[in-house]
Amino acid sequence: MKNKNSVSTNDAPLAIGTYSQAIITRSTVYISGQIPLDSESMELVGPDIDLQVKQVMKNLGAICQNAGGSLNSVVKFTVFMTNLDHFATVNRVMQEFLQKPYPARSLVQVTALPKQADIEIDAIMEL
Repeated sequence: MKNKNSVSTNDAPLAIGTYSQAIITRSTVYISGQIPLDSESMELVGPDIDLQVKQVMKNLGAICQNAGGSLNSVVKFTVFMTNLDHFATVNRVMQEFLQKPYPARSLVQVTALPKQADIEIDAIMEL
């Protein structure tokens, strides 16, 4: 595809596999799933779900900004969680980072995530 460009920023964790932090095609940005890694140490921020969600949102925000948008430019989030008991915490923390109208969202429970994270979120953003 001619109009496919990758996005990369040091303000979010570097890709730990065969993927880009994000891909831009025309005016749509597809952001790879972010887990709660500190961008400098590449280590999990800790077991606290509140801190994990905040770190994921910070990572997503850094990628959005580098691509020319913001978290409020996101039109769809997909949330992967290992424990649905954290649903209310995820909602509360995401609300701290977003403005209405909120984007569309899917949320699914999974058995495990990379590096034993409790949450991973990917996003689609329109520029």
